[in-house]
Amino acid sequence: MSLTNQEKRNLISQWAFDTRPILGRFHLWLEDVEIEWVKGENVKEFTRNISFLNGAIERLFALTGAVTALGTRLFGDFGKGTGLDKKGLNEAKKNADAISAYVMSEGLWYLSRQLPENHAIMVSLGEGLMPKAGETPEMGSNPQLGFGRVYARPEVAKFLDSLVIKLLNENSYGWEEFYSELKVRGITIWGAAIDTLENTSRFAKGSDSGPMTILHLFDQPLKITKPYEGYVGNMFLPREVVTKGEELSVLLNFRTPRKKIVEVIEETYPGLKRKNIHVWTLRGDSRTYRIGELWEEWEELGVNLIDDEWVLPSGIKAFTDSGTYAPVYSVRAWTDENGEKNVFLCDGYAASAEAVQAASLSPVLDIEGFLNIFTSNFDLPYKKEQHIMSLDINGDNFNEELASILGEVPGPEQIAELKEAISEGVDAQIPIGKGSINADDFFPEKKWDVLAISGFMCPDPYSGNDGVEKVSDGIYKVTVRLASPSGEKKIVFTLRMMETFEESKLVFSPLLNRFMAGEDHLSRPVKISDSGRIRNELQTLCSEAIEFTGEENMTLHFNMISSNVIPDNKRKMLYDILEWYVREHPIWFGWLDLKS
Repeated sequence: MSLTNQEKRNLISQWAFDTRPILGRFHLWLEDVEIEWVKGENVKEFTRNISFLNGAIERLFALTGAVTALGTRLFGDFGKGTGLDKKGLNEAKKNADAISAYVMSEGLWYLSRQLPENHAIMVSLGEGLMPKAGETPEMGSNPQLGFGRVYARPEVAKFLDSLVIKLLNENSYGWEEFYSELKVRGITIWGAAIDTLENTSRFAKGSDSGPMTILHLFDQPLKITKPYEGYVGNMFLPREVVTKGEELSVLLNFRTPRKKIVEVIEETYPGLKRKNIHVWTLRGDSRTYRIGELWEEWEELGVNLIDDEWVLPSGIKAFTDSGTYAPVYSVRAWTDENGEKNVFLCDGYAASAEAVQAASLSPVLDIEGFLNIFTSNFDLPYKKEQHIMSLDINGDNFNEELASILGEVPGPEQIAELKEAISEGVDAQIPIGKGSINADDFFPEKKWDVLAISGFMCPDPYSGNDGVEKVSDGIYKVTVRLASPSGEKKIVFTLRMMETFEESKLVFSPLLNRFMAGEDHLSRPVKISDSGRIRNELQTLCSEAIEFTGEENMTLHFNMISSNVIPDNKRKMLYDILEWYVREHPIWFGWLDLKS
């Protein structure tokens, strides 16, 4: 709807007022904000919220997505990994991940100061903990916002941190005890699933589409009790296809033969040509062993198995080397310019955070998502993987059942590895006992709500949204998508940097990364806020090497930091930097214990 000049000024003024904590933190000025309802009732701004949040908090989350996209695109060394070997590409990816995770975390911290006194945000799932490089171990884990990170007012955050430490360290303290204590204290947790930089490889290589930041916020915590990242088989279909399957008494889920799925699709849309059934799945030589059989199954059915040359309705080419989340927004049926019916669906697998995020879009997009938990290693073809995690490791027939799945007698080492993978899922309370699960299985209450925030660093083929766009020196446009069961909004911010580009780079960069890149920490004035800032950065940078030893104390085990995560020379620098802070400022850094 068109706005008068005064209405436009009022709109910008209210947005600037509500989001001033984040604008101030990142030294930004809000020049303009444009809002378009993509789905749902087009109502006047400020008269109705799109989610379970109040209006001001909703706007703060939208801007958090925007500044994460902006900061990463400008200061994450976009394209720096082009032409580099695996080690060089890995370092470029980690530097970009560090920026995105840091900016998102800072945004959530400043946002959380506006939460109601008894509310908190807790990260339940985070992308980046699992080693990847075509999903092989040499990459090491990436900086990320993972399980247990709490953002709230100080008193609430301190109490919740103590509960999270008990979840991590005490076998007798589980989900029931945790959730019961929340109820007794009257604390509301908004759970979060976060991928601060989706399509990191494409970002590092300077690809012209794909990189984005994703934050899903839920009105309750996910029923997860430990850091967890693995692989998840997933299938996303239009809801009307699933409804037709129910009418035909055909059970549709990830394990359903694809021939059956095509038959139900054809019953749903009479006259549909098979070449107009478009199936998006991850592709590439590194995935042939895992899901090559899946590709063959679809191709034999005569459907369009999407490749990187296929042009989406947005006019932008698809890509299949990564990015399992964004394609879910395209799952639907439509009629093309030739009057022919088309259907888009997603199949294959994803990392756990991406899979749960995508599955939680079901009530938003009128689709159905079917998940099947795989092991975190995924060393087997998907037809075997889809059965492994549902085995009972304590059952008398475990070895025999495993041998039946594998088609051969497993060795002791393979048995131990698979038992450990299943045990990790059980310990984290991942719903692994069922052959097919959906988003409902991750929530403690029967009803749940979601707000999905996407910030686009580069154009997105699946929605047609633009990436970060330079308007003039120091002024940028950033597009953010807000989606919930109540509707979907496209928000375009025009943000002006209030500092020079080089000064803004310091504003958006983690302290420890700056120091390891050569900035002199000895000459920089130390503030008490550096203590919390560095604590936050360590949990993002090397969470797998941190041991929580009390309500506030942590031990950082340097021998647990892989050289693939932090190169040896920088790891030595990091130790020297932290040792100096602990020695010179023992009161502010008394919470940190260093173990070489």
